[in-house]
Amino acid sequence: MPMQQISLDELMSLLLTRLDGLTLESENQKMRFNIMFRTLYKKGLFTDDDVLDAVRDENRIMKEMGLIKEVPDENAMKSVARSMLLWLKGDVESLKRSMEEYEQQLKEAMAKQQKPRIDVAPAAVLNELDRMGGASQGGGKKIIL
Repeated sequence: MPMQQISLDELMSLLLTRLDGLTLESENQKMRFNIMFRTLYKKGLFTDDDVLDAVRDENRIMKEMGLIKEVPDENAMKSVARSMLLWLKGDVESLKRSMEEYEQQLKEAMAKQQKPRIDVAPAAVLNELDRMGGASQGGGKKIIL
């Protein structure tokens, strides 16, 4: 049986189509979970404290399974529970404000990071290094980091 060849473009198209399908399925599942949990919350089947306890349990389990190195501090867990509750309660204004604060913190953190620097040696220095180290087998230049 002859092998069928596939072009790189066809492969990329196939993979992107599959990725789009997975993304849609993920969004569909997320919407269903949001609807179900919002319904349960409104019916009073769990409380704000229950959500915080569940966040604590999740982190404890992940630590015991070795999926995380350490359990986040109490403030971080409260923050996660609070954001989940904002979503469940449908508090759009608070969600928007929270997203804006997060974006601002992200911008500040990125501004504090130093940009990586790439130093380029002059050609004469690189040629001298090549002579000192001997030429590579293919006659090509060596890259020294």
